[in-house]
Amino acid sequence: MHIDWPHFTPVAALAGGLLIGTASVALLALNGRIAGISGIVGGLLPPRPGDAGWRLAFVAGLLAAPVLFRLLAQLPPATIEAPAPLVGLGTRYGSGCTSGHGVCGISRLSPRSLAATAAFMAAGFATVYVLRHLLRF
Repeated sequence: MHIDWPHFTPVAALAGGLLIGTASVALLALNGRIAGISGIVGGLLPPRPGDAGWRLAFVAGLLAAPVLFRLLAQLPPATIEAPAPLVGLGTRYGSGCTSGHGVCGISRLSPRSLAATAAFMAAGFATVYVLRHLLRF
């Protein structure tokens, strides 16, 4: 394993983790809702009366964050190497995404979220092993 030390940013990672944790706790404490992105976006289609405002604000914050970050620093290149429909399909099968299960569910000691996150991680480990070591991609 190789660690890219010049690009290793523990302070930025810690700050990002603190922001995610704070936002998750605030949404749960103030709105009684879990900060799972797939559930928040899915709740907008179709929108429920009286429920769309906070969902739109959350999504707007997600979209505004890179714009605000760009005012302070250079954005890293973004690449997605998975077909988007497969990502959406996985969140449906898993009854949520890694933000809902991994960040919010594990912190609440939800058995379903612990199992889902273990499955996400196992699938990721297996995929990397097969692609990198067996297929040599």
